[in-house]
Amino acid sequence: MASSRRTRTSTAEPLTARVLIVDDDERNAFAASEALEVLGHELVVARSGEEALRLLLAQEFAVILLDLHMPGMDGYETARLIREHPRTRDTPIVFVTAVFRDEAHIFQAYSVGAVDVVFKPVDPFILRSKVAILADLHLKTIEVRRQGEERSALLEENARISEEKLAAELALRTARERQDAILKSLPVVFTARASAHPFGARFVSDSITPLTGFEPNRFVDEPEIGLGRIHPDDVEGVVNCLMKAAETGAYACEYRWMCADGDYRTFLDQGVWIVDEDGESQILGTLLDVTERRHLEEQLTQARKMEAVGQLTGGVAHDFNNLLTVVLGNADILLRRIEDQPNVVKHLAAIRAAADKGQTLTRQLLAFSRRQQLNPSVVDLNTLIRNFLPLMKQAVGEGVAIELELGAEPLHAFVDPTHLETALLNLAVNARDAMDSDGVLMISARRAAGDDGAGCASIRVSDTGSGMSAEVADRVFEPFYTTKDIGRGSGLGLSQVYGFVAQSGGAVEVSSTPGEGAVFTLTLPLTADLPAEVAAPGEAVEAETGSERVLIVEDDPAVLSVCLDMLNGLGYQCEVAADAAGALHRLGGDQAYDLLFSDVVMPGGLNGIELARRAQAMRPGLRVLLTSGYLGDAVQGLSHEFALIEKPYERAALATQIRRVLAETPTAAPPRAAMEASSH
Repeated sequence: MASSRRTRTSTAEPLTARVLIVDDDERNAFAASEALEVLGHELVVARSGEEALRLLLAQEFAVILLDLHMPGMDGYETARLIREHPRTRDTPIVFVTAVFRDEAHIFQAYSVGAVDVVFKPVDPFILRSKVAILADLHLKTIEVRRQGEERSALLEENARISEEKLAAELALRTARERQDAILKSLPVVFTARASAHPFGARFVSDSITPLTGFEPNRFVDEPEIGLGRIHPDDVEGVVNCLMKAAETGAYACEYRWMCADGDYRTFLDQGVWIVDEDGESQILGTLLDVTERRHLEEQLTQARKMEAVGQLTGGVAHDFNNLLTVVLGNADILLRRIEDQPNVVKHLAAIRAAADKGQTLTRQLLAFSRRQQLNPSVVDLNTLIRNFLPLMKQAVGEGVAIELELGAEPLHAFVDPTHLETALLNLAVNARDAMDSDGVLMISARRAAGDDGAGCASIRVSDTGSGMSAEVADRVFEPFYTTKDIGRGSGLGLSQVYGFVAQSGGAVEVSSTPGEGAVFTLTLPLTADLPAEVAAPGEAVEAETGSERVLIVEDDPAVLSVCLDMLNGLGYQCEVAADAAGALHRLGGDQAYDLLFSDVVMPGGLNGIELARRAQAMRPGLRVLLTSGYLGDAVQGLSHEFALIEKPYERAALATQIRRVLAETPTAAPPRAAMEASSH
C-alpha cells in the first residue's frame, strides 16, 4: 500500500513536487523519507515495481528513487517499463542499491534509463542534494510550461480580440454593402403612387427592372402604364381594391401583368393609404412576383389530385382483380371442358377477352399510381427495342413507318421488360392516332448524363403528327384525360407510361408544338450489371401437375372456389380456410401440408404475410406462395421473403409457380419468429 508524507516549512504553501520512493524494505523507505522530508515535497512510497507503475500512471512525479534489488519485478525491469510508457519516459530515475556495485551493473542501470546511482547506506545529505536538484528542475520545467501556456493564452486572446475587431469592422462594411445590394436586387418593388385614378407612380425602386423589363422612370413618366398592362380580366378587381384602401387604410390584391417581353407575370400588390402633414394622400406599397409560387401551388394541387386517383385505384384494385380472377378462372375451366362446342367456346372466348381488357385497365391504373408490382431485371434497352419492333409495327399499321436510331453500345437498365414494352406500345399507338395512321415514328436510345453524374439512358419517341398545345401537353399524363373521340381511347395509356417510368426511378417528358408533332423522352437509370441469359422461347407446354397437399387461404368464396377447382384439376390434395385464424387452426393439427397458398389482404387483423411467417415458425419445412390483386405500401420487399403470384392468375402460370416454390429448399424459421408464433 503506497503512503505519502508532506512537510511544510512555512505558513505559505510552497510549490511542491512528488517524489516516488520504490523499495520493498520498509526500513530503507523510511530512512529515505526521513532524509527527504526537510525538502517539503510530497513523498510517496511504493513497496514493489508493480505498485510503482500503477502510481506513475495516475500521478506525475519529479523524481523516482528506485531500489535495484527487489523480489518479483526488480529495478531494471521496472525502469525499462517506465521508460517505455509515453507518460513517464522523461521522469528522472535514481537507482538505490546495496548489492550491485560493480561496473557491469552500474552500466546496465544507466542503459535502462537511470540518471544517477547511489549506494546504500545512503548519505542523507547526498540524497537530499540529488533529489532537490531534480525536483527543482521539475518545478522549473512546470513553471516554464505554465508561463508558456499563459503567454500563448495571452497571445491567442490578443489575436482573438484583434480578429473580432477586424471582423466587426468588416461585418459593418459588409452589412452596408449588403443593404445597398438588397435594395437593388430584391424581388420586392417599393412603390409610391397617387391615390386617384389611374393611380400613377410617383416613385418606383430599381428592382422593378428585372421583374418587368421596364426602367423605373417609365412608370413615373407614363402614369397609365401601371393599370394599362394588367390582364383585362384583373383590371376591375385591382381598381376596386385600390379605391377601398381609402376606407380600410390598407389593400392587398393579386393580378397578372404583361412584362416587356410580352409574357404575363403574377404580382402580389399590397400596401397602405397614408396622409402626409400637408393633408395630401398617397399609396405606399410593395410589389412581389409570385409567379413561380403560384405555379408550384398548381403543381402541388395537381400532384394531390394524382395521388387521390392513385389511392382510389389501389383501393379498388384488390377487389376488382378478385372479380377478374373468378371470371378468367371459370372461363378457362369451361373452355377446357366444352372444347367440342364451338358456339359456346366463342362466347366464353369473348368473356375471357373482355376480362383480359379489364386486367389491362387495372394494371394501367396501378402503373399510373405507381402501385403496380414490378418484376425488374437487367435488360439491354437497344436489344429490347429492336426485338419489340415487329409488334409495334403490327400495332401502328402499314401507314406508319417506324425508324430506329440505336447505337452499338449496350444500354443496361434495371427495369421490368414487360412494362417497358407496354409503355413503348402505348407511345406508338398514341403517335399513330396523332398522325391519323400515316406518318413516321422515330425511336432512338442513347446514353445521357444524369443530374447527379450517374449514367442514365434516354429513349426518345417522336412522331410527325398534329402535335399539341401547351395546355394539352401539361395534362397529357393525367388519367382519363384524352383528346380523342369517345370510344377511341381510355385516357390511361400515357398515364401508364408516366407511372411505370416514375416507379422505375426515371422520368418522362413531352415537348410538342401544334402542327409539328410531339417528342416523348423516357429517362431511365443505367446499371453496371449484365443481363442474365434468357432461353429462347419455345412452344407452349401443358400445365405442370402435382400431388402434394396444399392449404388454400382465401376470404372471397368465389375466388376460393375457382382456385380449389384449378388445383384439384392439377392433382393436388387441397384443404381450405377462409381466414388466417382458420389456417393456423389447421396448421396446428396433425395433418401435414407441403404448401401454404394464401391471399395477402384478408379480414381479421392478420394478413397473409403475417400468417406465412407464423406458419413457417410452426412448421419450418412448409413452403409458401402468396397472391393478391393489390399489395399496397405495407408489403414492400415482399418478393425477397416469399414467392408471389398476382391476381388474376391463369391456370398454367399458377401451376408453374407452385412447382417452382415446391422445388425450393425450405428454410427453418428463425428462433425469434418461432417464439412469437408460439406466444400466439
